[in-house]
Amino acid sequence: MATTQTNSQAISDLEYDLLTVLQNKAEAVQMYDRYIQDAQNANSQPCAELLKKLQQEDREQVQEVRRHLQEVMQKGKM
Repeated sequence: MATTQTNSQAISDLEYDLLTVLQNKAEAVQMYDRYIQDAQNANSQPCAELLKKLQQEDREQVQEVRRHLQEVMQKGKM
């Protein structure tokens, strides 16, 4: 968004950025199910386990971004 904060903005640049990151991470978490299934269909358990690990890490990051976003929305900053 990269604009100066004005009264006409619906949300701040920081809120927008965190919302965008949250959306991208949440979509990635959902897509991992397909990737894990593909790895299982290819009989590649090591790849399936890696993808499950990455999915869990993204889930944790989603929660962290949500906490930051909630605080920024309440206080305007961290």
